Amino acid sequence: MRLTTKGRFAVTAMVDLAMRQNRGPVTLAAISERQHISLSYLEQLFGKLRRAKLVSSVRGPGGGYNLAQPAQGISVADIVTAVDEPLDATQCGGKENCHDDKRCMTHDLWATLNEKMHEYLSSVTLADLVAHQQGKPVSVLKDFRSSEKPAEHVPA
Repeated sequence: MRLTTKGRFAVTAMVDLAMRQNRGPVTLAAISERQHISLSYLEQLFGKLRRAKLVSSVRGPGGGYNLAQPAQGISVADIVTAVDEPLDATQCGGKENCHDDKRCMTHDLWATLNEKMHEYLSSVTLADLVAHQQGKPVSVLKDFRSSEKPAEHVPA
């Protein structure tokens, strides 16, 4: 299971928008250029984000997109869900019919992983991602790589 480009690009584009919206509406063309995401793909994603009331559009000259609510009120889970990104590690979509129409032996493992993923992505806000991009420490975005210690060599 992995997050596809749909979810990744939607989150990236929303961070870009949140970082620049205080200067007025942000165009998809500008996001496309900065983030190297196809304009037509962004148009599809932002249609879904608008229907989910995460962004609002401004038409005409100087138009573009704004966040429809404060960045601290938008979670990564909200964004991923808005663009129809499935966050499901089970093979059955939670229907418990993954092994010959019965529950598989590892169903609870994958269902729990789903809960943990949703819990984590719900705890990370767009404001957290913007702060992280600005170099501010964000507790929910701990950099585990910097805290890893090299494995100790144990003689055989």
